[in-house]
Amino acid sequence: MKKTVVLAICISFSIVFLNAEHNQSIQKQQSVDSNQSKKKYKVEKQIQEQIKREKKYAKEQKFYQGTDYNLSAFEIDEDSLPDVPALEPDYEFDMSRGVYTD
Repeated sequence: MKKTVVLAICISFSIVFLNAEHNQSIQKQQSVDSNQSKKKYKVEKQIQEQIKREKKYAKEQKFYQGTDYNLSAFEIDEDSLPDVPALEPDYEFDMSRGVYTD
């Protein structure tokens, strides 16, 4: 009778110990999976940010190269330049007016 009780207690302790060990291994695996998914998410986020930067850079380069833009409407007709009146500079600067006095 004592042997069966001791045997039953030993078996129950071993079952509880093995179950606890199994749960710890499952938790470790879940934590590893969680860390890997976090790393994967961070990498995906960085990739998306880099793609946005590359698109912005490509757009800016397209603008700076100017191959797709027709700027002929903004060209100046040099024959009309003599008709433009010359602007005379204003040399009447006075420190006592407005801004520089209290």
